[in-house]
Amino acid sequence: MNKKEYLDFTIELAKKVAVLQLSYYRGNNLNIKEKSNASDIVTVVDKKSEELIANTILEKYPDHKILGEEGGYRGNENSDFLWVVDPLDGTTNYSQGLPIFSISIALQYKGETISGVVYAPYLDEIFVATKGNGAFMASRGGEWKKMGVSEKLDLNISVIGTGFPYDKGTNADNNSTEVSRILPSVRDIRRLGSAAYDLCCVACGLLDGYWEMSLNIWDVCAGNLIVEEAGGVICKYRSDRNVSEIAGNTTIVEKIKEQIAQ
Repeated sequence: MNKKEYLDFTIELAKKVAVLQLSYYRGNNLNIKEKSNASDIVTVVDKKSEELIANTILEKYPDHKILGEEGGYRGNENSDFLWVVDPLDGTTNYSQGLPIFSISIALQYKGETISGVVYAPYLDEIFVATKGNGAFMASRGGEWKKMGVSEKLDLNISVIGTGFPYDKGTNADNNSTEVSRILPSVRDIRRLGSAAYDLCCVACGLLDGYWEMSLNIWDVCAGNLIVEEAGGVICKYRSDRNVSEIAGNTTIVEKIKEQIAQ
């Protein structure tokens, strides 16, 4: 298995999708539609991006399988290779013209994530990892730099990221209790609007930790590998059907867990 081949392919694919997304960015032809409610939206760019990703993968690797946020499963259902794709993570930001949104593409082999790429097109920041080989980032066409998570050990000097589920208006279990509980204990909290990008900010130390509930596998698959390869840990802290997790160094993750998992 040539993990570098898969990584190089994914990097080029993410950059191709970025061109598409930037061509629509801050335009009036996004065709915004609600999915489950007014907080859960999709644009024509989400769908076009996923089709571009899926078609390119299956053209290169016709025996592989894909799981995408918009299109579900496609490809060879018996394949040991599964591409996990969030074509536009941060759709609300994108639709508002805010600059934090990302493309997240991961590759799993027999259930283990072996490669991950997260690219923030407007910021021109790309984060990559392969299993066992570390995590790296490049910004605005610059050189690749190895990433490492923050070494802070105290919450009171830490800046922590989080987010809120789409059903926050109808479900009282919406992270507001957890935020109010931890807020007095940290330097500050940031809500950036893209889980994949949040995780990459943890991986490179821009955020000292992160937690969020009710995510999906495509939100975090690439980002989780990038955090782990940057020396961080991912802790699942709830047993619900969605993904609820904490990311950071071991000490900060445990301290966040003490605050929110009560």
